[in-house]
Amino acid sequence: MPAPVNGQAEGVGWPRVPGAGRGPSVAAAGAVTLGVVNQTRSVGDRVREARKRRGLTQRDLARLAGLSVSLVRKLEQDAYGGVRLETVHKLAVVLRVPTSALAGGDAPVADWESRVAWEPVRRALEGAPGGEPAEEPTLAGVRAAFAGLLPLLLDGRFAEMGLALPALLRDADALVAGSVDGAQAQARSVRAQVRQVAGSLMLHTWQFEAAGRAFEMAMADAGDPLTACSVAEEHCWGLVRQGRLADCQHLALRWADECEPKMTAGREELAAWGRLLIRASAAAVRDNQPGEAAEMLRLAGMAAAGTGADFLLPYSPWHVFGPVTVLVMAAENAMIGDRPGETLAIAREIETSRLPVPRYAPSHRLDVAAAHAALRQYPEAVGVLVDLRRARPQWLARQRYAADILRKVIQRRRTLTPEMRDLAGFLRLSL
Repeated sequence: MPAPVNGQAEGVGWPRVPGAGRGPSVAAAGAVTLGVVNQTRSVGDRVREARKRRGLTQRDLARLAGLSVSLVRKLEQDAYGGVRLETVHKLAVVLRVPTSALAGGDAPVADWESRVAWEPVRRALEGAPGGEPAEEPTLAGVRAAFAGLLPLLLDGRFAEMGLALPALLRDADALVAGSVDGAQAQARSVRAQVRQVAGSLMLHTWQFEAAGRAFEMAMADAGDPLTACSVAEEHCWGLVRQGRLADCQHLALRWADECEPKMTAGREELAAWGRLLIRASAAAVRDNQPGEAAEMLRLAGMAAAGTGADFLLPYSPWHVFGPVTVLVMAAENAMIGDRPGETLAIAREIETSRLPVPRYAPSHRLDVAAAHAALRQYPEAVGVLVDLRRARPQWLARQRYAADILRKVIQRRRTLTPEMRDLAGFLRLSL
């Protein structure tokens, strides 16, 4: 049984799934040793101490990191509010420390209004959705309801998902309870997917504790290595959103070891391995480990080459893997590494690719907007944000990255266009 990361890290000590685990270890290619972070100290305390150790003033740190002095000052005084992980990364690069040494796992917290809005989903995950099914659920019915839910997730229609999920979770529980023998295995497999999607929704809405429970429950239902890898990979994304970069990297690499494909592996096995390596790369690049991030992405690229083209994963059909998926991650890594020109060059390559989904990776479009803003191409940056608002308004409204991009544009403009003012209101930015 794999040992838990850092002893008690939530959800990272899941047991090995039978049938997984073979071949040489990939973890050595990206594993690093990190010191224990004092969780009782704030991000501001850690930034201030690291800055003083480097002999920098607040003004020096702000200038070298490309941030405002007021931001650094407020951050050190714990008066800034929820700081984005990418901002902490910029500070870590200047201070020559891992991002995780500054972030310390301090995750954004959902506001009270959001917690109330998603209470029915949390209750359903705990087995108390309220009410009983009008009729006994069937495997075909639960599968059909789940298939109808996926477009809502892919389109970022979270409010509609929140209305549909409690009943679907309730029906999946009833289906498992009423099934026996082989039928129960199929019911548990469907429930694993329902729970995983519920966890994904909770991550989108910053409900990290509920997301962690959903992933643990989904892992308990996972009856095959591919589903288990998918659950672990989704949980890795949640760890990145929480700033738990070391935990994410350890978890992703350990599961990559568990599911490393044989020479005769099909594209589904390659995709499970490759997506875990992508998550490891995402954690490494944010943790100021560009070499490790590049190596993980190189290995993911090898897996993607074996698939031939991007495809929807049958064991988690809201996910895609293939060469374009790896390109999207390369564009993201370039933006985090302050190489906006490279991000835009990759984006142009992606735009010519054929994909199995109508719209690909809205988070990638935010990287494109950020790259335009970094290169002072403000109309282009705003145009991307306007397009995203039109296509995925609920999703964009929850993206702090989008607010940061628009804030940068606004700060560098003497006059604002009507589109800029409208977006500022939508993203709740003061002018």
